[in-house]
Amino acid sequence: MPAPLTSHVCAGRFRPSGGPFARRKRLSGWQETFPGVSEAEWRDWRWQHRNALRTLADLERLLVPTPDERRGIVETAARFRFAVTPYYASLVDPTHPFCPVRMQAIPVAAEADPAPGDLRDPLGEDLNRPVRAVVHKYPDRVLFLVADHCSVYCRHCTRRRITGGEEGGFDRAAVQEGIAYVRAHPEVRDVLVSGGDPLALSDERLGWVLSELRQIRHVQILRVASRAPVTCPVRVDEPLARLLRRHAPLFLVTHFNHPKECTPEAQEACERLVDAGVPVENQTVLLRRVNSSARTIADLNHRLLSWRVRPYYLHQGDLAEGTAHLRTPLRCGVEIVDRLRGHTSGLAVPHLAVDLPGGGGKVTVQPEYLLGPGELDLPPTAGAESVAPAGGVAGHWFRNYRGERYFYPEPPEVDCRCPYDEVFYPGSAGSYADAADPASPAGAT
Repeated sequence: MPAPLTSHVCAGRFRPSGGPFARRKRLSGWQETFPGVSEAEWRDWRWQHRNALRTLADLERLLVPTPDERRGIVETAARFRFAVTPYYASLVDPTHPFCPVRMQAIPVAAEADPAPGDLRDPLGEDLNRPVRAVVHKYPDRVLFLVADHCSVYCRHCTRRRITGGEEGGFDRAAVQEGIAYVRAHPEVRDVLVSGGDPLALSDERLGWVLSELRQIRHVQILRVASRAPVTCPVRVDEPLARLLRRHAPLFLVTHFNHPKECTPEAQEACERLVDAGVPVENQTVLLRRVNSSARTIADLNHRLLSWRVRPYYLHQGDLAEGTAHLRTPLRCGVEIVDRLRGHTSGLAVPHLAVDLPGGGGKVTVQPEYLLGPGELDLPPTAGAESVAPAGGVAGHWFRNYRGERYFYPEPPEVDCRCPYDEVFYPGSAGSYADAADPASPAGAT
């Protein structure tokens, strides 16, 4: 039975302090942190990018770096970029080194130390990269890279070999080559536009990429992966929302990791997209000592749901070089999901995903609720002779979120084939039709 969520569970219900959607006051407003900056400048995303904190001297204007942070900035300078928008920097607690925003934005010395299992290309993307801008690991979808830069360089970045500037930017020729690849592969129905951060591009550049992809007839769905709603929410203005809506069906996949990032500005950005008809989904990365508690994940997901942002994945940390100090043991994520289930809506319980090292793709992990097969003596069904022969009915034992045991009997018929499929999908072939149907019993005809 999972442990309770400290004081936030009472009689089986979450009771986050201040209410699940309370907007907590920031430690300091941007006017105090960045005096002399006009509101027009602050709300200009280009100003945010131009004035990002990029050096130790820039950081010292905001806070007193710890010795660990000083070493981190110096020792990682040649390996991975450092930049923090003034907006995201304004969320940093200047007095607490374990501030979750601070830990995601400012390097520490451990980032420069290799750890066993670290990989330059943790997801095996370069093994499945037929052209520079495209990663094609899955049968029906591709990752489309359009930028090597971001407004904030997350210290847990999985694609730091690219966002560190090692490869250089993606020019028009590289993007055109990628578009030609997608056009030549009719099996591709879903394109995830990423990088770097696509919203670090201008509307004109992004609009051109999306328009070219949308004109490919077999591309059904577009997704744009961006952390801009978190790190530079003023980027999500009305023109951008209209641009994204023009290319529907298009989903924006963002990346909130902690409730401290759920500011009024971030809410405005997310709700602007949803109001425009652009669904927003969130993928949280599980980070040790940042959000590695059920209380934090529950609070974050409740806030996002109140904005109509769907919590989608809770990602186990990838094995990217320099991120071992932020990774959690796998049991941590499993325990968090176990503590959420039953205590909050299923909408607030994300899939716990592990992206297998070396290019194996995503798999999901969850607590074990299935205890195993068994039998149970059940009373006869009304109007029927019996539900099972003497000795009981076969089925499976489960546990619920409280640790109580429940029995689910097997049905009398087990053939799960769908005869109408042959009519509705005449002559169908492909990954679904070619694979053995796990729903059909062995030897069924």
